This record gives sequence, structure tokens and C-alpha cells, in this order.
Amino acid sequence: MTDETGTSVRDGADGSPVIRLVDVTKTYPGPPEVRALRPCSLAVQPGDYLGIVGPSGSGKSTLLNILGLLDRPTTGVYEFDGVDVAGLTDADRTRLRGSRIGFVFQSFHLLPHRTAVENVELALVYGGGPRAGRREAALRALADVGLDHRAHALPSTLSGGEQQRVAVARALVGSPGVVLCDEPTGNLDSATTERVLDLLDRLNDDGYTLLVITHEEAVAARARRRVRVHDGTLTVDGGTLIVDGGVLLPRGGSAA
Repeated sequence: MTDETGTSVRDGADGSPVIRLVDVTKTYPGPPEVRALRPCSLAVQPGDYLGIVGPSGSGKSTLLNILGLLDRPTTGVYEFDGVDVAGLTDADRTRLRGSRIGFVFQSFHLLPHRTAVENVELALVYGGGPRAGRREAALRALADVGLDHRAHALPSTLSGGEQQRVAVARALVGSPGVVLCDEPTGNLDSATTERVLDLLDRLNDDGYTLLVITHEEAVAARARRRVRVHDGTLTVDGGTLIVDGGVLLPRGGSAA
């Protein structure tokens, strides 16, 4: 998939990771002190589809906030597109997040009095992009998720699955390359969950880098590669995850 300039959403064509964590930790001061993330190392290649699975309170949300540049690690190195984000100002982090990272949440967060296309278009407004072409880009994003025929519908007239697809379109409209999904099927029934997961499969096939955080094993199993978070530690089935040491798995596969 390409953006409006014809540039592929795949980045890091030289093979370098788009996301690289080295011994990243997060500690919240007390009392009592909470070690939300113990030293975690992770490499995500362009076009990867990573499932991050773990129970409530395991550290998944803390990891998502760090990956999404919504929070800073206490110690360790986080490189995004080869840039150490520790040296970025808050304004620089906001610009990087707005241009390179899309978010999909469990709650759809659609404005009720705005149509589907207006909700998608607002992502470009908040992103500070040029006014010209916003509506056309929003319509293309809705078409990409199969909802162009519902572009002018209000959220209250959309099913849960349709609302989540609008949320996915909103995440994609700026061609971010990396999409972080936080429990994207948590509010959906099983049939709708399958349709949303089929959509994520297709987006990954089109070149988007996907990181899906979930507590559901079946959702994580759709990813090409999976890691687990337990008590703030990242692991794979074979042990602690090492930078650049993850094995690329087929969808539905498991680590040896």
C-alpha cells in the first residue's frame, strides 16, 4: 500500500528495525514503588505483525504507551526508525507520533455527531496536515476498510464492527506505517472479531507494521510473531526475548 505521494508504507528498506528496544524498563515511584516493566528488549521489522499477549496488569498497557511515544521509559534505549527517542523534545515526539504511528483502541472513540468520513478526516486535522485533500484521503481510507458506502453515516447507525473499521481507517488515513492496536476486538462478538482480524491480516499483507496487544490467545494467534508479557517481562515460548532474536512465525504457528 502507498500513501498519496506514491511512497510505500513499508519503511526501513535497508532491513533495520523500525522499532528497537534495549533493556527498557518502567518504574513508577511509590510508595510503594511499582516496577511495571523489567528490562525488555525487542526488535520489530518493517512489515512485521506482532501479537503481544498477557493478562490484565501484566505490563501490556505500559509497553504500548512507551511504544506509542505516550510515555517515556525509566531506563533503556528506544529507537524508532533508527532515532533514539530519548533525545526528542515533547513537540518532536508528538510530530513523530502523529506522522508515523496509528492507534486502534478497544473503545472506538468516535465523535457521535460526526459522520464516519468526518471522524476519519479529523485525524488529519489534529495531525496538522494540509487542508487540501483531507476529505479525499479520508474516503480512500474508508474504502480500504470496505466502508466507503457508509461514509456519511453517523456512529449510532453503525454496527460495532463497522465502528471499529472506521477507527481502523482513522488510524490509517495518514499512512503511518506502524499501527498499534490495544485490545481491538475487546468489544466485539466472535463473528465480528473474525472480520476485524481478517482486515488486520490484509493490512499487514499490504505492508503495514502491526503490533496488537491483547489478552486473547486466539487474537494473538493471528499474528506472524508473538511475545508474552507477564509481571513486566517479555518472553517467547522458548524463553526471554532477545533483541533481533525473535523467530518470524507463520500465522497460527508457535515457537519451537
